[in-house]
Amino acid sequence: MIKPRLLFLRYLVFFLLLAMLSTGCTEKKKHQEFTIGFSQCIGSDLWRKGMLEEMRMELSLHPDANFIYADADGNSQKQVSQVKKMLEQHLDLLIISPNEAQPLTQVVEEAYKKGIPVIVIDRKTASSLYTAYVGADNYQIGKMAAAYIGAAWKEKGNVIEVMGLPGSSPTIERQRGFADGLKPFKELKISKEIYGDWLQPNAAAELIKIQPELHSAAVIFAHNDVMASGAREIVKKLNLNPDIKIIGVDALPGKGAGLEMVSSGVIDASILYPTGGKEAINTAFKILNKEPFLKENTLTSLVIDPSNVELMKLQWNKIRSQQKDIERQQTLLDEQKVLFKDQQLVLNVTIITLVLAIVLGGLAFYALLENRKINKNLEANHQEILRQRNQLIEMSEKAKLATEAKLDFFTNMSHEFRTPLTLILSPLEDLLNLDKIKSIAGHNLKLIHKNVYRLLRLINQLIEYRKIEYEQMKIKASPNNLVEFIKEITESFQHNAQKRNIDLRLIAKKTEITAWFDANMLDKVIFNLLSNALKFSRDQGAITVDIWEESDFIYVSVQDNGIGMSSDDALHVFEHFYQAEGSSTKGSGLGLSLSKELMRLHHGDIKVESIKNKSTSFVVSLPTGNTHFSETERQQQQLDKSELYEQARIYTTDLDEPTEQQQNLSNSLREQSILVVEDNPDLLNYLSQKLSSHYEVFTASDAEQGLIAAFREVPDLIISDIVLPGISGRELTIKLKSDLRTSHIPVILLTAQGSTEQQISGLESMADTYIVKPFNYDYLIANVNNLLKIREMLKAHYTSDISSAGKPQVSRNLDKKFLNDFAGIVEENLGNENFNVDDIAKSIGISRVQLYRKVKALLGCSITDYILSRRLKKASYLLINESYSISEITYMVGFSTPNYFSTVFKGKYGLSPTEFKKNKSV
Repeated sequence: MIKPRLLFLRYLVFFLLLAMLSTGCTEKKKHQEFTIGFSQCIGSDLWRKGMLEEMRMELSLHPDANFIYADADGNSQKQVSQVKKMLEQHLDLLIISPNEAQPLTQVVEEAYKKGIPVIVIDRKTASSLYTAYVGADNYQIGKMAAAYIGAAWKEKGNVIEVMGLPGSSPTIERQRGFADGLKPFKELKISKEIYGDWLQPNAAAELIKIQPELHSAAVIFAHNDVMASGAREIVKKLNLNPDIKIIGVDALPGKGAGLEMVSSGVIDASILYPTGGKEAINTAFKILNKEPFLKENTLTSLVIDPSNVELMKLQWNKIRSQQKDIERQQTLLDEQKVLFKDQQLVLNVTIITLVLAIVLGGLAFYALLENRKINKNLEANHQEILRQRNQLIEMSEKAKLATEAKLDFFTNMSHEFRTPLTLILSPLEDLLNLDKIKSIAGHNLKLIHKNVYRLLRLINQLIEYRKIEYEQMKIKASPNNLVEFIKEITESFQHNAQKRNIDLRLIAKKTEITAWFDANMLDKVIFNLLSNALKFSRDQGAITVDIWEESDFIYVSVQDNGIGMSSDDALHVFEHFYQAEGSSTKGSGLGLSLSKELMRLHHGDIKVESIKNKSTSFVVSLPTGNTHFSETERQQQQLDKSELYEQARIYTTDLDEPTEQQQNLSNSLREQSILVVEDNPDLLNYLSQKLSSHYEVFTASDAEQGLIAAFREVPDLIISDIVLPGISGRELTIKLKSDLRTSHIPVILLTAQGSTEQQISGLESMADTYIVKPFNYDYLIANVNNLLKIREMLKAHYTSDISSAGKPQVSRNLDKKFLNDFAGIVEENLGNENFNVDDIAKSIGISRVQLYRKVKALLGCSITDYILSRRLKKASYLLINESYSISEITYMVGFSTPNYFSTVFKGKYGLSPTEFKKNKSV
C-alpha cells in the first residue's frame, strides 16, 4: 500500500503543476522594449514638423518602443550636448538630423564606436561612421528642379537661386545639382545666388538687396517652399512681372505648406522632398530586430505642379484619415489590454486560492495522521522525562557534594602552598639581614624575595575568588573611620611613589567619615587600585586618592595620569583573567575582578573611566549606614593595623624596581654581543646580569626599542620574549629576518606558551630556537653557544680558500642575496685600485657601519681583508692559467706597483709571483 505521506506529496505536486500550467498559458509573450532617441537640428519649420509627425505615426504601430526627442533650435553645440545626454540614457538606437556636417561628426562617431546603431536622416556628417542613412538625394533634387524649369520655360531668361544655410549638405548638393541641370539649357543662366538660411524673412531681406536682378529674372528657384513664399511676397511688394515663375522644394501637406501653395498659385511648382520619417523608423526596427537593411536609403522625389497637386492632397488626406483610424483602434486595444490584465489577475487569484485550499486540506489530513503518532510518543517521552528528572536530582546532589569536596581540597591546598612560602620567606629575610651573604648574593635574594610575595598575593587572590564563587566568603562589617583607613594604606605606597617622583596625595574634606565595611576585604580593593595606579603611571606622574560623601553613598576615587585604557579595555577590565592588550605590566587579570566581587559583598560598586594615554579613574562607592547588612554581617571590632601592614608588604614588594648590578668598568670589551628584548624588568635585569659575564649585552623593554637597537648595534644574537607591548616577538622576528641589515642574526624566542601549535607558530616566524618558560639558564646558555658556534662555522666556510666552482650553501635567502651582491661588486672592481668600502656601501644601499658589521658577522673578516684576499686569489689564477706578465697582472688586480704586489703576494703564499708561477708550471 502507498503510505499516506507519499500519497499526500503526490497530490500536492500534481495541483502545483496544474496551477503553474494554468497561469503560464494565460501569459503572453511580451515584446522586447527598445529606446530610440531622435535629435532634430531644428523643429520649428513645417518640413521638420512633418518629419516628426511621420515618425510618430509609424511609432504608433510599435507601442512598446520608448521614443526620446530633442530639438536643438538650429544650434550645433546645443545639439551635440543633447546627443551626449541621450547617450547617457542607455539608448538602443540613435536617429540624428545634423544641423551642420562638421560639428556633429565627432559625437556621431562616439555613439557608433560605443556600439549604438546610428541612423543619419536628411543631412550627413563629415564621416562614414554611421549605421544607415535615410534621405532624398539633394543633388538629384537640384537637378530635377533645373530639368523642370528648362522643360517648362524654354525662352531665354535669368534664374535667381535662393539657397539654404551656408555649409549645410542639402544646400551644397542642391546648388551643385541645379547648376549641372541647367547646363543643357543654354538660354537659361543663373544671374544671382543668395542665402536665405531656410527662413522666409531672411530670403525676403536678401531678395530686396538685389532688386535690379529681380527685374530681369524669369525664374526664382528657392531651396525650400518657405523661402519660395517669401520670394512671391517680394515680387508682389515690388510690383515685378507677375509672370515670374517661382519654384520651391518640399511639397509638404498641411495648411500653409507646399502643396497648398502650389494649389493656390503662391508658387508655380515644388519638388517633393520626402521627410523620411517613416523610412527612418522602419529602418530602425530592422536594425534592432537583426533583420537585413540597406545602409544608404535614398528616397524618391517628383515635381508637384498644378497638374498633380490635387491628387497629392487627396492622397495625404486619405493617409491622415487612416492614421486617425489607427490611433482610435490603438486606444481600443489599450482598453482591451487593461481588461485582459484585470481578468488574468482574477483568474490567477482564483487558481492560487484553490491550490491553497487543497494544500491546506492535505496538510490538515496529514496533521491528523501525525497527531496520532505524536500522542503515542508523548506518553513514552513523559515517562522518559520523569526518569531523567530523577537522575538529574540524584546527579545534582552528587555534584553538590563533589563541589564542596573540591572547595575543601582547594582550600587545603592553598594552606599547603602558604606553608612552604612562609618557610621560604622567613629564612630568606634572615639571609637578607646578613651583610656577608647580602654582599655576595644580595641581588638574587632580593629578586627571590620579591617574587615570593608576588606568588603569595596571587595565591591569596585565587583562594578568595574561589570562596566568593562558591559563596563561602562571609562579610564581617564594622564601623570605622574610612579617611584614617585609606590614609594608612596610602602611606604604605609613599616610599615607592617617591622613588619614581610620583606625586601621591590623599584629599578629603573631612578628617573623619564613618562607614561600615569589612577591613580585611576593603583593604584588598584599595591596595589593588593603588598598586595598579603605580604600575601604570609614568615617572614624575601624579596619583590622587579622593574621599567624599554624597547623598546616601561614600565615594573613594583613585585617579592617575598614566597610560590609560581604550574604551574596549575599560568595558572588560572587571572580567576575571582579562588583561588589556599591549600592557607592559603583566598580571594575573584577577585583582580587579576580585575587587568587583568584594564591593558587591559590601552592597557597593566599583566603576572605571579611562582615556587612552591620558588618565584612569576608579571610583568605589559604599552605602552609608548599616541597614543594608544583615545581623550576621554586622559586628563591632577594632581595625587590626598589623594585618594591614602585612597586606601592604604583599602589594608593595611587587612594586620595587629591580636593582641593577654594577658593571665592572675595567672589564675588556666582549668579542660577541647579545640583544635581550623583555618587558618584565626583573627577568630583563636577570638575563642581562647573567649574560654580561661572557657577552656584551644590549637591552630593550619592547619590540620597537628592540628593532631600533638591532639596527643600531647589529648584535651577534637576539633573545626576545613573545608577549611584548605593541608588536609581538613573532612579528619582531619576521621584521628582523626580512631586513637585509639583520637577516643573519640568530633569534631565540622565550615564551610561556608551551603548546606544540604555539611552538610551531614561533618557528614559522623564522626564529632559530623556541624556549618555553620556566627555562633552565644552563639550557638557554647552551642554545646561545650552539647558535653562535654554528655562525662561526658558516663564517669559516665562507672565507675558506675554496675554488670558484664550489659555491657554499646559504640558509637564508636574504643573506645569500647579500653575499652574492657583495661578492659580485668586489669581483667587478678588482682592477680598480681606488675601489673602497664606501663604493660597496653605496652600491648595496646600506651605511658603512652596517656593511662592516654585516660582513664581519657573516664572513668573520674585515671588508679590506676580503678584497685583498680576492685580489690575490685572482692573481694566483692569472699566474697559473694565463700568459700575462707580472706587471700586467699587478694592474689587473688593482695593485698600484709591482713591488707592492710582490710583497703582499709573498706574505700570503710564501713565494714571490715569479717563483709561484714557475713552481706551478712545473
